[in-house]
Amino acid sequence: MFEKECWWITGASSGIGEALARALAARGTSLVLSGRNVAALESVARDCSDALVLPFEATDFSLIPEIAQRAWAWKGRLDGLVNNAGISQRSLAVETDFSVYQKMIAVDLLAPIALTQALLPRMVRSGGGRIVAISSVAGIVGVPLRSAYCAAKHGLIGYHDAVRAENEHLGIQVHVIAPGSIRTNVSRNALTSDGSSRGVSDAAIDNGMPPADAAAAILAAIEAGKRELVLAAGVENDLAVLRRTDPETLFERVSAMVRAGYAKQMAAESGRS
Repeated sequence: MFEKECWWITGASSGIGEALARALAARGTSLVLSGRNVAALESVARDCSDALVLPFEATDFSLIPEIAQRAWAWKGRLDGLVNNAGISQRSLAVETDFSVYQKMIAVDLLAPIALTQALLPRMVRSGGGRIVAISSVAGIVGVPLRSAYCAAKHGLIGYHDAVRAENEHLGIQVHVIAPGSIRTNVSRNALTSDGSSRGVSDAAIDNGMPPADAAAAILAAIEAGKRELVLAAGVENDLAVLRRTDPETLFERVSAMVRAGYAKQMAAESGRS
């Protein structure tokens, strides 16, 4: 699997997207690399034997059909799409401007939906393909300081689950990945209550799984045909399990986190206390 295939990865300039690009390139996969940071994309592409850099603004929805056509036309097909691009959030709902919700839903939910909708008919007509959604443990569990992020990532899981149900018999395989803390810039780039970037990372993220390890686990799950992978350990994995087995215990546990000062601790880490 993957050798001589063509895959499109969004958010390919850093983090999980970059790690997936490098891991797939090592397996002989042709890659379409997308994001906004052209210099970073080109840097990743130089380490891949066969790559097309295709930058675009994820929320420029009117251009997405044209961008999808260019990605498809490069090799005359796409065997896989990784919906990875996104942003996170660190702010209490009661303090968060509605514009933050609008941006989060546009980037983390509507953008991957628009891209998938542009490619899905082509994949069906060509006999199949794989769609990989990078959601989050926060797409399974409603966790503090991430209400907008949770809304988008929950929606991402629901959309991709429905696409799988409708199209699996047509050869479309959908894999939903729900990572916990991965060592990326996700927290540093997270939006605060007024929409500005947080600018600092979390201890949990800094101590998280290396992106290369995450990419290896994701590709292994795809090869094994797993429809969903919770890519988390410890407390984060426990929370995801509780959501589906004992939600009342989960709800009390995350509420207790806030009562114990979780929000204040995060604010202190970011210098916003």
